[in-house]
Amino acid sequence: MKLLKKLALGTAFAVSMGAAQAQTVLNDWVFNPIGGGFESGQTINEYLDVNGNAFIWLDPEGDSSFTFREYAVFNITQADSNGRLFPMNYQGGNISAVFEGFGSGDFSGAFTFSGGTIRMYQNSTNNQYGGTDGIYGANLGNLIASFDVLAGGGGMVDATGAPTGNGDVSVFARASAGSLTPGYFFNADGDDLSDAALLAFAFTNANAVGEPDGTLVDEVACEFANFGGPGCSGTTPYANVPGEYFFIGANGQFKLDEVGGEVPEPGSLALFGIAMLGAGFAARKRNGKT
Repeated sequence: MKLLKKLALGTAFAVSMGAAQAQTVLNDWVFNPIGGGFESGQTINEYLDVNGNAFIWLDPEGDSSFTFREYAVFNITQADSNGRLFPMNYQGGNISAVFEGFGSGDFSGAFTFSGGTIRMYQNSTNNQYGGTDGIYGANLGNLIASFDVLAGGGGMVDATGAPTGNGDVSVFARASAGSLTPGYFFNADGDDLSDAALLAFAFTNANAVGEPDGTLVDEVACEFANFGGPGCSGTTPYANVPGEYFFIGANGQFKLDEVGGEVPEPGSLALFGIAMLGAGFAARKRNGKT
């Protein structure tokens, strides 16, 4: 435990003093889940809450390493865990996202992302997420933001390539100016962030989904990932196959940072990610969570 504390503190110091100095997150920014502008938006202290599911498809390369593809769907219902659910406080405003990522890793070691995309949607019809319209109801309505996943991030995996139990997974992404729809995202001064370049930092806790239901398999594995194995072709039912393909559930935080034209170096992002994960670990300990 002391080692983790020293690692987090040391990394945080390195971030504050090194090339990643600019990678602080936005505080007190404003999000309007129906695109209605700054004045009627909700102040976000730090993050949007995300929860969802992902289908992971591995391609082993020998006995020790693998490449992977990840296809995920997420629901975004509130901010800062404040209980002010977007559909309850706004007419419409059902926010969801789809994620496609790819990368490589080592069994019983670490994995990292090489690239991918994050796309966020606003649907005026509530309770669409988890259905069969679109992809699990996660890509319906207005596309409000698109992010390109940057090299870096990732987490630790067990001998089957699955994220370690309740393991921290990080994703770093970037949106160029014009990649956000006007009317949704604002800084504390009221400036519309659709004109800005943004970094996104997603930090989630991942756990295996032992028995995904039929809708999740049909929508995410068969349709989104174009998986042709059991559950998607023939009569054999779907079942996770450790080391090859499986579902995980994830919940966490989605944070933003307004940046200039320079894309941070992967090393700087890695330092920032470790520091943020350490901060999250400390927060969970203070709250009595493991």
